[in-house]
Amino acid sequence: MSPEVIARLTSLRHVLHQFPELSGQELETAARVAGLLRDFGADQVLTGLGGHGVAAVFDSGQPGPSVAIRCELDGLPIQEISDVSYASRVPGKGHLCGHDGHMTMVLGVAEHLSLARPQSGRVILIFQPAEETGRGAIAYRADPRFSEIAPDYVFSLHNLPGLELGEVELCEGPANCASRGMKIVLTGKTSHAAAPQDGVSPAAALSVLMPQLAQLGKGGSLNSEFALTTVTHASLGERTFGVAPGHAELWVTLRTVSDARMQQLVAEAEALVSGAAAEHGLGTEITYDDVFEACVNDREAVEILVNSCASTNAPCQLTQNPQKFSEDFGQFGKQAKSAMFWLGAGREHPQLHNPDYDFPDALIPVGTGIFLAAIRQVLGELGA
Repeated sequence: MSPEVIARLTSLRHVLHQFPELSGQELETAARVAGLLRDFGADQVLTGLGGHGVAAVFDSGQPGPSVAIRCELDGLPIQEISDVSYASRVPGKGHLCGHDGHMTMVLGVAEHLSLARPQSGRVILIFQPAEETGRGAIAYRADPRFSEIAPDYVFSLHNLPGLELGEVELCEGPANCASRGMKIVLTGKTSHAAAPQDGVSPAAALSVLMPQLAQLGKGGSLNSEFALTTVTHASLGERTFGVAPGHAELWVTLRTVSDARMQQLVAEAEALVSGAAAEHGLGTEITYDDVFEACVNDREAVEILVNSCASTNAPCQLTQNPQKFSEDFGQFGKQAKSAMFWLGAGREHPQLHNPDYDFPDALIPVGTGIFLAAIRQVLGELGA
């Protein structure tokens, strides 16, 4: 990749960084991406997929497999703390997970394909909405138009602070944990603070459930039995001294390596809630949000990425351990051979979702190069 192209893509990344949009609200980002893809001469540009999703198809017109590269459109509801000239211009929102960089790399693939098109099969560039909530990939695949572009292979990446800059980490099988947010509502009866005996307070049940749920999943080795429960929020009653509480909420994140273990963990957590509520005479309501199924890498797709790293001189290490954080990319693996790799953002780089995080621009040519090499692995050399 020439210095001119790298500079142009870096500038594009900085523009995307300044205008983050939250999950399900990526209207302007999607419009900007779709316009660029049309400029790059994609044979087909689909918009509005599963919300604000975009797809670009570069079709050779010849028989062959379809290979897709996927990235994410959404930012986060976090105020960026940064002194860079291209910091977020949207109060309370920031590209603090690196999706701006991921988009830029896939747009770099599109620019290359505009000059060197596939000679067989198709390349499909997927720009997915709402990854941060776990809803985007499901909605994208459920869109009736997805059947027109359903790929045989899908590749994706996520940058990873804590891993050496530009180094690739990759594993076969379980790649990202399943997770879900469990929202527990406990309902009793309020009373005057001078007569708490006339009400039904959820305080005792809440105080019992918090340590019980935390102990239910204590982490440990990332194997098939791994389970981690994290209490993220709790509230009781109102901000007043005159009312004994009748309402409480408890939010807990459940995390496992496999979907089967997740179902078991859900049943165990719900049993604890039911038991505490019955003991203290409370009503309960349990709902789930941010539901991510486990992401599993296909063996053949992993081999393609290993070869792609070798051909681009990107250091690659295979690991047996999945990442604890979740990804909805696994949805694309339900009907295609898929694999995600992790691209090091630097050992001392601020963590994902931190207010001082910023995607390292040095990764743009690395990720773009690996994606193009993967396309060549599947379709053969690209030409005019």
